[in-house]
Amino acid sequence: LDADNYETDPCLKEIRRAENYSWMDIVTIHKDKLPNYEEKIKTFYEEHLHLDDEIRYILEGSGYFDVRDKDDKWIRISMEKGDMITLPAGIYHRFTLDENNYVKAMRLFVGEPVWTAYNRPADDFPARKQYMKFLAGEA
Repeated sequence: LDADNYETDPCLKEIRRAENYSWMDIVTIHKDKLPNYEEKIKTFYEEHLHLDDEIRYILEGSGYFDVRDKDDKWIRISMEKGDMITLPAGIYHRFTLDENNYVKAMRLFVGEPVWTAYNRPADDFPARKQYMKFLAGEA
């Protein structure tokens, strides 16, 4: 994706249309830009899940999403400018900055945004159970 021209990028426009990503905003994670920076960084790094997909598009900077594999082991995904990721509802994950301590990202949602994170353990939610079925090849 063309992060320098995200406002007019036809590829991003098509992804948003195809996936019905009707709502978006932009967040900058940096000590000078994000209120309560230290607290937010700790919250992002706490292992959690969401009941909806989490979609992030990196416009500037870089960082890491850590996700759990089917054996509950961490996988680190390096994200940099131009990368987009969709974390499915029910997957345990966390986010951290890299040594640059800066990322600007677009947050996309289907419908109204839902910000609720459920820290582990959160295995009783239907989204988690559905995700586990998917991992087992039952979905």
